[in-house]
Amino acid sequence: MPTWPGGMRSGGTSGDEGPLAIVTGASSGIGYEIARLLAHDGYRLLLVARDPARLEAAAASLRAGNGGRRLIETHVVDLADPDGLDEMACFANTLCPDVLVNNAGFGGYGPFARTGIAREVEMIATNVTALTVLAKAVLPPMLERGSGRILNVGSTASFAPGPFAAVYAATKAYVLSFSEALSEETRGSGVTVTALCPGPTHTAFAARAGMGETRVFKGAVADAEGVAKIGYQAMRAGKPVAVPGLLNQLLVFMVRLVPRALVVQMSRREFTLDGGK
Repeated sequence: MPTWPGGMRSGGTSGDEGPLAIVTGASSGIGYEIARLLAHDGYRLLLVARDPARLEAAAASLRAGNGGRRLIETHVVDLADPDGLDEMACFANTLCPDVLVNNAGFGGYGPFARTGIAREVEMIATNVTALTVLAKAVLPPMLERGSGRILNVGSTASFAPGPFAAVYAATKAYVLSFSEALSEETRGSGVTVTALCPGPTHTAFAARAGMGETRVFKGAVADAEGVAKIGYQAMRAGKPVAVPGLLNQLLVFMVRLVPRALVVQMSRREFTLDGGK
């Protein structure tokens, strides 16, 4: 049977050591909280992130919180790097996990004409390409086995264009469309695909993206633990889309009714710096 460094064996719900889950972007925030829920339910974990110190700290915390369980492995990789992504995809395909959580991603802020293209290309590589490649790696074995779950983390920005966060919102629109399509393709197969689309959440995302002072993060902000729980429950139930929070659900519903031009104007207002125009 294929092995992972540290002795981690391939997935399959009949495994003696419990089912296997791969979580990207697992060192903090929503990814970490989803990993915590998986560990609590007896999953073996492969945690993936690009910062080795933060990743090992997250793994140590999860082990300590689960009776010192050693069946939590880590893999440091920059998913925006093509070689690193190819290696990770090969590992994922070999391990044939029961669950894949595509949480890795980041944002950026500013008028598109002034922002740096290198970071935006890296954003597309992480938010779109890596998510797609890893889903491609695990889906065929899941379908062959007749069981498996994929959770892709999108955003409420998946539902509308994002002026001043144009590339980020576009990548998250891809995540939603891609996930809904795969959910329909896999219907009745025993495999499910879910898109988790949270609104503003207390994580390191806003500060890293430069969005901390925008109106969207000056309003109600959810906690990562609560968002993760909703996403995890939706994944377990096989729901195609989960939008945490009643206000976010209402906003998403309104987007479908309001003329597109007005949606873009409303989105621009939310992505404007607090006090700006």
